[in-house]
Amino acid sequence: MTTTRECTWTAAHHARADGQTRGRRIVVTGATGTIGRRVARLLIADHDVWSLNRDPQRAARSGTAGRHIGVDLSDRPAVKEALAGADALLVITFDPVEPRHDRNLVEAAQAAGIAHVVKVSALAVTDPGSDDLVTRWQRECEALWCASGLAPTLLRPRVYMSNCLGWAPSIRAGGSVDVLDGTSPNACVDPSDVAAAAAAVLREPVPHAGRAYALTGPQPLTAREQVEVLADTLQQSLRIRYLTPTQAMENWRARYPEPLAQALLERAERQRSGVKATVEEGVRTLTGRAPGAFRAWAERHATYFRTTPAAPADVQRDRG
Repeated sequence: MTTTRECTWTAAHHARADGQTRGRRIVVTGATGTIGRRVARLLIADHDVWSLNRDPQRAARSGTAGRHIGVDLSDRPAVKEALAGADALLVITFDPVEPRHDRNLVEAAQAAGIAHVVKVSALAVTDPGSDDLVTRWQRECEALWCASGLAPTLLRPRVYMSNCLGWAPSIRAGGSVDVLDGTSPNACVDPSDVAAAAAAVLREPVPHAGRAYALTGPQPLTAREQVEVLADTLQQSLRIRYLTPTQAMENWRARYPEPLAQALLERAERQRSGVKATVEEGVRTLTGRAPGAFRAWAERHATYFRTTPAAPADVQRDRG
């Protein structure tokens, strides 16, 4: 189901949120990441956007919009200070071995009396058979927000199309792509659509309070089909090298802690069951338009696969 009523929504909270929707102070966490950076850019013309991250200088260099506030989400007093006076909050957290981040944000949002929260989670939380570390953490975070009394809007995207940017170095080096499984489908979503959905909710929060939305692309694609689209877009022959689970784990261990590497393997194995192929209508519901296709995403990002980009590419984050 695209939208469900997930969290408590009180009349008192409705009164706080149902006011002036322009010129509000909106705090964005994960502001230098794939989604947060885009949301800040979409809202800055009409709102006072505060972008939270550990390194405000990096945020400024990356072109993140808004006022840059240096905050470590593990620091409760600093988080509370950063959220004081805010009207709305976009929550994007990344660390499944650090549950304090969402907990600190919940407490600070409650103390500030924030009228509306948008929490970016993942669609895997709705799959009863998905029980890896990352999914458990995302469920726990959702539960914290739903118990907060703030009636957040939960956005649950499928895996981001931008994860394919992880193939860019090997494509530039020799035209090869390493995949663990090339045949199981995933209804991957354009990060720009997730950002547009989040911005739409933050602009008009009341109809979406306490609801959850599943965000996917317009069709499920396998890794092999994604590579074929990239090859056609780049007008280049690409080779696929199929990894064994052991080889995939070696690659992930080089980049992530062991618990996270293991979770990525479990998520990949879960995809083989076909549970990630379902197309949902959340993007259309929230933005009023169809979600973007992978080919359109590939055409916009072709330069990253041809030459080393001068500016940072999308931050790659695995999603449900």
